[in-house]
Amino acid sequence: MTSHLDHQNTRASTGHLLALFTILIWGTTFVSTKVLLIDFTPVEILFFRFLIGYLILLLIYPRSLRIVSFREEWLFIGAGLCGVTLYFLIENIALVYTTASNVGVIVSIAPFFTAVLAHFFLDGEKLTRRFIIGFGIALSGILLIALNGSFILQLNPIGDLLAFIAPAVWAIHSVLMRKIGQLRYHTIGATRKVFFYGLIFMLPALFLFEFHWELGRFTSVTNLSNFLYLGLGASALCFVTWNRAVNLLGAIQTSVYIYLVPIITVVSSALILQEQITWVIVLGAFLTLFGSYISEQKGHKLNNKNTNPHRG
Repeated sequence: MTSHLDHQNTRASTGHLLALFTILIWGTTFVSTKVLLIDFTPVEILFFRFLIGYLILLLIYPRSLRIVSFREEWLFIGAGLCGVTLYFLIENIALVYTTASNVGVIVSIAPFFTAVLAHFFLDGEKLTRRFIIGFGIALSGILLIALNGSFILQLNPIGDLLAFIAPAVWAIHSVLMRKIGQLRYHTIGATRKVFFYGLIFMLPALFLFEFHWELGRFTSVTNLSNFLYLGLGASALCFVTWNRAVNLLGAIQTSVYIYLVPIITVVSSALILQEQITWVIVLGAFLTLFGSYISEQKGHKLNNKNTNPHRG
């Protein structure tokens, strides 16, 4: 019994570390994308980023996955469409119309969408009063940071609306990845397959939106370093670590870490892009962290009560 509890605690600790590491990287990707938007269009950034990520994962794990049924194949197709193509295309377009800080703040609403979908479509992922209270507090902080834009005349309805749609799409991806994780496929192989379908669905966007190869743009150290950061770090590495964390902790508990994105984004945007930080943002950051803490406490009870032997 003690050995089982120790194993369970080790899995949980590993999941929390992986989720925190991933969010620290993802929280700064808005800044990298904003920098790349000077020379690249949103769809160009999206395609090159995930092409780099896919090739890296292919080098690390060249073996193909043997999918046992078309129903399971549809999970990978849906995850690629939602978590790669739609989410990042919407997010990148949003960055054209609004600040990196605003996008980072608004997309952190994803845990709520994830929790609602997980409540209805996943076993052992039920909403509790504690999660809802924590979400409400975190949301008030997120809104404070987002609405700060109106005080400094940087509120952009089109970009902010797109940023609000993106996390709803990400929530679908999170639930699908949780289901894929329960099928016990190799994590890197499964992530690579999701990237493959994401790239396939991107192909029509290359014709619908402005896209140019112009590889000479990669001779810029700034462009090349930011693409390596997005492709190698934020895509290839972080999708693997995030999917593993979802496997270990569950979709709801892992998604709580997304609450930290606005704080990381706002700080990095201020340091690198010189975007303004005000007392409203500081207050919003505090409420976001406090709400995240309350919601995460619920996760321990949920995880102990609903141990799934097929996880991992």
